[in-house]
Amino acid sequence: MPALFTHEFATDPYPAYAWLREHAPVYKTVLPSGVEAWLVTRYADAREALADPRLSKNPVHHSEAAHGKGKVGIPGERSANLMTHLLNIDPPDHTRLRRLVSKAFTPRRVAAFEPRVRELADRLIDGFAARGHADLIHEFAFPLPIYAICDMLGVPAEDQDDFRDWAGMMIRHGGGPRGGVGRAVKRMRAYLAELIHRKRGESGDDLISGLIRASDHGEQLTENEAAAMAFILLFAGFETTVNLIGNGTYALLSHPDQRRLFQDALAADDTGLLRTAVEELLRYDGPVELATWRFATEPMTIGGQRVEPGDPVLVVLAAADRDPARFDDPDTLDLTRSDNQHLGYGHGIHYCLGAPLARLEGHIALATLFGRLPDLRLAVEPSELRRRGGLIMRGLRELPVEFEPVRG
Repeated sequence: MPALFTHEFATDPYPAYAWLREHAPVYKTVLPSGVEAWLVTRYADAREALADPRLSKNPVHHSEAAHGKGKVGIPGERSANLMTHLLNIDPPDHTRLRRLVSKAFTPRRVAAFEPRVRELADRLIDGFAARGHADLIHEFAFPLPIYAICDMLGVPAEDQDDFRDWAGMMIRHGGGPRGGVGRAVKRMRAYLAELIHRKRGESGDDLISGLIRASDHGEQLTENEAAAMAFILLFAGFETTVNLIGNGTYALLSHPDQRRLFQDALAADDTGLLRTAVEELLRYDGPVELATWRFATEPMTIGGQRVEPGDPVLVVLAAADRDPARFDDPDTLDLTRSDNQHLGYGHGIHYCLGAPLARLEGHIALATLFGRLPDLRLAVEPSELRRRGGLIMRGLRELPVEFEPVRG
């Protein structure tokens, strides 16, 4: 069996996932944190598990949590009082919160944000276009979604660099205690609490104001729930989009035929193919490698394996989306792929609420980047690129590129 969680695995996990799908599709392993968990790698099993109500999202069901050994969740969220969000709760609380949040985070609000995302993408490219080289992660893929979600939430422009610093701390250091990750989360929580308190008296057209106003049958979000939701939109929303832009750009640079197809679609303003392309990039090398934690609440069977109450279950989205039982020629990047019900943003009641915004940002970022810098190319050998550490997300640490300088 191929080794898991090594440097080689982080660089290219897909051969190991192919082996697991064939020989051990539901496999119990010890994670780098020391926690034992089941990995679910086949598409059919993954889709079923993502929607199974017997798999709880609440870490209280973790068999080790009662003994203080559980190492699950987002770094710092417990100590910062940020646990009450959609990734950590089940119905009926999840149903109530999602209904309330959906009233604020509407498709109309996302669609209306398109001009601002285009403006941000152009502004960021303006910052390095005349130079002829850039690190696309730090200069484009990372700041774009941070500034976008800050704008959407209603964070004043003069405070957005603080959010960029806090988010950078979390994305660089993952879940480890070093580097002040917990302090960054606490500072973000304190700022959000103050911002929510302020907006209760001066409500605007931003998302936080919408969260405060959202009500249903007399119910509203508590202040802590609103802060936790704003936090998870920042934390989960920005990193998935960073990785979508970074992984998607690298995939196009690594597949010249598909890159030509993408740029031809840009020239022809073929929005249908451009949107199909984003879906294929999400499937081929998506931003989320494993779905967030689930815990069995009763004895159950997944893919022929008995799972005991309290056992952690991790659905491997990256493996499911390369399953040949579901996708033709799954290891091939095909931007014209039409039958593409990938699991990149999950499935079931926990399907990612921010997926429409992430898709919008990914589409605009890639179209703007390859439209304005048509000769974009890697500045290093692919073997020199490094992946960030961490279990859930899949993304590059940096993406050095070169191009003909653009002036004026």
